[in-house]
Amino acid sequence: MSSFVHRCYRFACLLLLVTLTACSAKPNLSVNAQKPSVPLPNEQGAQPLLFEYSDPFEGFNRRVYYFNAKADEYVVLPVVNGYKAVTPDFVETGVSNFFSNLGEISTFINALLQFKGSVAAETFGRFALNSTLGLAGLFDIATPVGLDKQNEDLGQTLGYWGVGPGPYLVLPFIGPSNVRDGFSSVVDLVAYDAAVSELGLKNDEELFLSFLRSINARNELPFRYYESGSAFEYDQMKVLYMKYRELQIKR
Repeated sequence: MSSFVHRCYRFACLLLLVTLTACSAKPNLSVNAQKPSVPLPNEQGAQPLLFEYSDPFEGFNRRVYYFNAKADEYVVLPVVNGYKAVTPDFVETGVSNFFSNLGEISTFINALLQFKGSVAAETFGRFALNSTLGLAGLFDIATPVGLDKQNEDLGQTLGYWGVGPGPYLVLPFIGPSNVRDGFSSVVDLVAYDAAVSELGLKNDEELFLSFLRSINARNELPFRYYESGSAFEYDQMKVLYMKYRELQIKR
């Protein structure tokens, strides 16, 4: 880029910045000015809901969001669709039940850490029933008898004890998260690997089980990137995730 073009480029950027600053400034109205027909917020710093949550990693997050969308489109979803095509429905259900039953262990521990006795008791009952009569969790016997599945994780436990969510964070392949939940995901993954190791499987069997778990998790998630048709999908997903986690922790 020549020095002249570079100077013109800098001048254009400066002009744009000045223009945006002028547009965002609060105008000085005369005494006889007509009042606006639409009520204005009392607080000068009031912001719409889309900008309510801290996102200092926005540049990184948006790149990871785009990466996840492309990985989903060209790698993950084709594998998931192939899995669905060759797997009978009753086998899919059994696989889903099996991994759901393994997840009861984490739910039980986190319910205890939050002093949710009824949730812990119901989760223990589900795990005991499905692990025995349900043949290691392949069949969900507990739900029909009134033991509903609960949802408690380490992120909720940390939130219960006052740990804030921290900034919004998009994780590769995992998707929307925040600093607290991202840390919790790592801990949950380590705990899962430790639990699988106790099964006495070979390395290739453990790898296949982890692969199957990932495919099953994506198969159960109906979300598809960029199908909302909104230009603000990234911001909307941020608000939905953060609000959803707030409600989970408060309940």
